[in-house]
Amino acid sequence: MAVPARTCGASRPGPAPTALPWPGRGPRPGPGARRPLLLLLPPLLLLPLLAAPGASAYSFPQQHTMQHWARRLEQEIDGVMRIFGGVQQLREIYKDNRNLFEVQENEPQKLVEKVAGDIESLLDRKVQALKRLADAAENFQKAHRWQDNIKEEDILYYDAKADAELDDPESEDVERGSKVSTLRLDFVEDSNFKNKVNYSYTAVQIPTDIYKGSTPWRAPKKIDLYDVRRRPWYIQGASSPKDMVIIVDVSGSVSGLTLKLMKTSVCEMLDTLSDDDYVNVASFNEKAQPVSCFTHLVQANVRNKKVFKEAVQGMVAKGTTGYKAGFEYAFDQLQNSNITRANCNKMIMMFTDGGEDRVQDVFEKYNWPNRTVRVFTFSVGQHNYDVTPLQWMACANKGYYFEIPSIGAIRINTQEYLDVLGRPMVLAGKEAKQVQWTNVYEDALGLGLVVTGTLPVFNLTQDGPGEKKNQLILGVMGIDVALNDIKRLTPNYTLGANGYVFAIDLNGYVLLHPNLKSQTTNFREPVTLDFLDAELEDENKEEIRRSMIDGNKGHKQIRTLVKSLDERYVDEVVRNYTWVPIRSTNYSLGLVLPPYSTFYLQANLSDQILQVKLPISKLKDFEFLLPSSFESEGHVFIAPREYCKDLNASDNNTEFLKNFIELMEKVTPDSKQCNNFLLHNLILDTGITQQLVERAWRDQDLNTYSLLAVFAATDGGITRVFPNKAAEDWTENPEPFNASFYRRSLDNHGYVFKPPHQDALLRPLELENDTVGILVSTAVELSLGGHTLRPAVVGVKLDLEAWAEKFKVLASNRTHQDQPQKQCGPNSHCEMDCEVNNEDLLCVLIDDGGFLVLSNQNHQWDQVGRFFSEVDANLMLALYNNSFYTRKESYDYQAACAPQPPGNLGAAPRGVFVPTIADFLNLAWWTSAAAWSLFQQLLYGLIYHSWFQADPAEAEGSPEARESSCVMKQTQYYFGSVNASYNAIIDCGNCSRLFHAQRLTNTNLLFVVAEKPLCSQCEAGRLLQKETHCILPPPFPAARAPPPAPRAPPCPAASLTPHPCPADGPEQCELVQRPRYRRGPHICFDYNATEDTSDCGRGASFPPSLGVLVSLQLLLLLGLPPRPQPQVHAHASRRV
Repeated sequence: MAVPARTCGASRPGPAPTALPWPGRGPRPGPGARRPLLLLLPPLLLLPLLAAPGASAYSFPQQHTMQHWARRLEQEIDGVMRIFGGVQQLREIYKDNRNLFEVQENEPQKLVEKVAGDIESLLDRKVQALKRLADAAENFQKAHRWQDNIKEEDILYYDAKADAELDDPESEDVERGSKVSTLRLDFVEDSNFKNKVNYSYTAVQIPTDIYKGSTPWRAPKKIDLYDVRRRPWYIQGASSPKDMVIIVDVSGSVSGLTLKLMKTSVCEMLDTLSDDDYVNVASFNEKAQPVSCFTHLVQANVRNKKVFKEAVQGMVAKGTTGYKAGFEYAFDQLQNSNITRANCNKMIMMFTDGGEDRVQDVFEKYNWPNRTVRVFTFSVGQHNYDVTPLQWMACANKGYYFEIPSIGAIRINTQEYLDVLGRPMVLAGKEAKQVQWTNVYEDALGLGLVVTGTLPVFNLTQDGPGEKKNQLILGVMGIDVALNDIKRLTPNYTLGANGYVFAIDLNGYVLLHPNLKSQTTNFREPVTLDFLDAELEDENKEEIRRSMIDGNKGHKQIRTLVKSLDERYVDEVVRNYTWVPIRSTNYSLGLVLPPYSTFYLQANLSDQILQVKLPISKLKDFEFLLPSSFESEGHVFIAPREYCKDLNASDNNTEFLKNFIELMEKVTPDSKQCNNFLLHNLILDTGITQQLVERAWRDQDLNTYSLLAVFAATDGGITRVFPNKAAEDWTENPEPFNASFYRRSLDNHGYVFKPPHQDALLRPLELENDTVGILVSTAVELSLGGHTLRPAVVGVKLDLEAWAEKFKVLASNRTHQDQPQKQCGPNSHCEMDCEVNNEDLLCVLIDDGGFLVLSNQNHQWDQVGRFFSEVDANLMLALYNNSFYTRKESYDYQAACAPQPPGNLGAAPRGVFVPTIADFLNLAWWTSAAAWSLFQQLLYGLIYHSWFQADPAEAEGSPEARESSCVMKQTQYYFGSVNASYNAIIDCGNCSRLFHAQRLTNTNLLFVVAEKPLCSQCEAGRLLQKETHCILPPPFPAARAPPPAPRAPPCPAASLTPHPCPADGPEQCELVQRPRYRRGPHICFDYNATEDTSDCGRGASFPPSLGVLVSLQLLLLLGLPPRPQPQVHAHASRRV
C-alpha cells in the first residue's frame, strides 16, 4: 500500500507528485493554525498514489521498504563491529589468560561499613586535637594578666601582613622612623598546606575594622576584606541554631543615607547566618509585610539569602513609624509551628532611625514573663532622636542595643549579637563542649574543599573573688579536614567507572560525591549542594536521602536516570544503593554500584616473576608500553593515576607515560611506594590489549570498511588506539573512568554511537583529510565462574564522509555501492529512496540524545554532532511530540557566572550623603549630626580639592571582581517509550509533511525518513538542548513593588522556544513551600537561669549645639596639616 505524496500550495521541483484530497479527514486546516498538528497514520489508512497516465511518479516509501532499509543498516553496523570491534576475540583472550587474574567481589555492606569506620577514626583524631587546642586557649586566657603600661614596641609578635607592609616605603614605620616590632620567621614549603609554613609559631589575622596598637591609621593600598567571624565554620560554632526575624523601619523619616545603611546592615546580618538557621525579613511603617515572596521563616541557605538581599534593595521609605505592626508580625512569624524551623534561639532584629513608642503591650502579650524571644535593636544613621526606648526594648527582652552611625560600624555591630547568644553556651560549661562538623566549603587559603570541626572557646576569667562567672565566648576553635584526605579512605578503582562513594550531612548536602565540584568562585559562599541536586531527583532517592539523614542503615536497588559525563545524554540505568551512618558525626555514607560492578578483576602476576627482584620494566608485557612498539601494536594512552608516590604527574599523556617508564626502571613489582593493584592491573591490560591487536586488528584493512581507527579501553587504565597515526586525532580522555564513551557503553547494551561534539555557536566541522570520525563503542561482558562483569570497552571510529555515502546506498533500492542507480521510467510508479531522491527525501540517523549522526544531505555533513533541532526544528519537534524522545530538565547549582559590571565601582567619586528636599525643609535636620557631617565633607573637599576625585582602591579578596555562583538550567533528551515503527504526518496549514521513524536494534540510533520541507509555516517551534542561565529578578511582593521594567513571563513547562527564566533556577518562592527533609543539630543552648542580662548596650545621642559644632569644625580644619592625597578612602571605626 502506497503513501500519498506531499501536497503543498507551491509547485514542487523534481518529479511532480499527484495532488490528492486530504485522506478521509474533511477540509484541511486553514493557515491560521497556531502550531503544527501531528497525525498518526496507521498503514491501513494510507491511500495509494494516483499517477497520471504516461508520466513517471515517485511516492513516499512504504513502511515495509523503510523497515528493510533499517535492517540493512543494522546488519552493516553489526558486521563491522563483529569483524573489527573484537568483542568475541577479547572474551577469548581473557579466558586464555585466566591464570593472570582473579575475580574479586565488592560486598557493598562490608565495604561501606569499613569506609565509614575509617572516616570515623580520622575525624576522631581531629576531634582529640581540637579539644586539646581549645583547652590550651582557655587556660592561656585564664592565666593572662592585663598590663596597663605595656607599649607596642615592647612586644615581639609575627604580623601576618608584615611582608607587604615592610616593602612599602610609605609605611607608618618608615614614616615615623620607629623600629619594627615584628618577628622575622623562617618558612618551609609544606605540601599539605600548599604553602610555606613555620611549625613553631602561629599567626593571628586581624579583621579590617581592628587596627594594631594605637598608631595613626593610614589608608592601606589593599583592603583585606577577610574576616574569620564571617566564615561558615565560625558562624556555626559560635552559637546554637537561630530562628531570626529581621524587621526594618521604612517610614518616611528613613531616607537617603539612613535607608542605604539599613539595606547594607540587613545584608551583613544575613551573612551571619548558616544553613542551620531560619530567617525572614519584613519592612514596616503603619503596616508590616515581607520584603520578598517568603511568607514564613525559611532556611538561611545561599539561594534564599540571595532572594532576601535582592528584595531588600527595593525597599522604599514612606508613611509613619509603627513599631507595633513590626513586632506583632515578627512574633507571629516565630510562633508559627506549622513550618520547618530551627526551634532553638529565637530573636527579633529591628533596624530603625528612632522613635518614642516602647510597645510594652506587645511584649506583655507575646514574650513576657518567660522572655523566650530576644530583641536586638539597631539605631541606624546620624540623628538627634532619643534612643532610650530602643535601649529599653533590648534590655527588657534579653537582647542588646547597637548604634550604626556610619558604614564603618555595620560589619562589627551586625555580628556582635553572637556574644549575647553565646552566654547560655558559656554558662552550660562542659555540656556545651560538643564538636560540630560543618558542611563543605572552600578554604580561604587555597586548600580546596574542606569540612571543619568546631568547638566554642569560653572566657574562664573572673573579675574577683566571689564574682559571677564570665559569660563571654572568646571565640571558636576549628580544625580543618580536607576532602582529599577523606577521599583517600574510599576505594578508588575497584568500584568501576560508574560506581562511587558519597556522603551527606543532616541538611542533605553532600560531603562527598563525584559531581561535587571545587568552587572557583567567591569562597565566602559555602558549598551547599543537595544530594537530590547532585543527581537526577526521583522518589527512590528522596527515600534514601531521608533514611540517611535519620542515621539509618539501608540497601535498595533502583532504576533511575543518570547524566553522561559530558552532560549531553541521559541514560536509564539500574543502581544498587547501600548506606550507613558515620558514628560520632553528623554524616552518613553511601555506596552506589551498578550490577555489573559487583565483581572486578585483580591482576595476579605469577609468583616466579614477583620473586625475581628486577625492575618492573623487565616484566612480560611491559615492552608494549614503550613508544617503540606503537607503530606495530598501536598507540597506548595510560590513565593518569597515582601508581607510585614518586611518579610525577603531567597533563600531557606522552610526558606522563615517559615519567612512568623512567620510574618503572627503578622500582620492583612489590615496591612499597607503589599501588600494586593499579600497577599490576595496568601491566595485565597492556598485554591483553596487545593480544587483541594480534588476533583482530593487525591483519585487517581498515580502509575497506571506511574506518579511521579501532580502539580498546580497560578498567586497568589502558586505552590502545590502532593504527598509531590515529592517535594524532584521538581527543578522548586518557582516563577511561572519565571518558563519556566508556561510561555510557557500560550502561547501555549494544553499540553506542558518539558523534563529534558541536555547539550551535561554533563553526561547522572541517571535513578535510578524513579526520572527522564517529565513535562506535560497546562493552565487553565476561562470564567467569558464574560471575558477570564488564572490564573493557572496544570500538571503531567511522570515517564520516565515507559512511555518509554508504548510508545513502544502504537506504536505497541498490543492493551494493557498485550497482547503478535505478531510474523510474515512463508510465511507472516508483518509491523514493535516500540516494536517488535526496533532493526531495531527507534521511538521517539521530542518536539517543537527539544529535545528528549521519545524513543523506551533503550540506548537513558539517552539522553532524549538533542537536537535530538546530538542523531541522520542524522534524525534531514532531519526533518529540510523538514520544520518540523524552525531555529531562534539571539545574546545575554549581555553575559560575561572570559578575555584572558595576556602574560606578572601583573609580567612583567620593560617596557622600545627598539630602532630600524634605531634609532641607525640616528645621530639625539642620541641627542634626547628618547636616554637619555633610558640611564637614564639603569644607574638606573645597580645601583639598578631593570631592570629585576618584578613589582607586583594590579590595583584596573582594568578591565583586570574581565570578559568582549561579544556577544553569540544563535540558537533555533521551529515547521515549515508543519502540514501534510507524509513519506520521506533520500538518502545517496548507502544506503537510510525511515522515517515518524507527529505532535501530542493538544501537542508540533512530532512523528517520522524511519529506524535505517546502513550507515555512512549520518552522515556529524549536526544541533546545543547551545550558541556559536563569536570571534572578528582585522578588518584590506585588502589593508594594516599585515600578520596575516589565518582567519577563514565567517559563512555560512545555516551552519550545527560549524564554528568559524569571528565577535563579526553579522558582525559589515555590520551593520553600515544600522544603526538603532535614534535621538540625541535636543540641540547643538558648536559655540559662543564671544568665546576667544587665549588659544590654548603651547609647549616646544628643542634639548637637550649633555653636559647638561650628567651632569644632573650624578647629578641625585649621589643625589639619597639609598631606598628600590618600590612595584609598574608606569609612572605618577604630577599635583599641
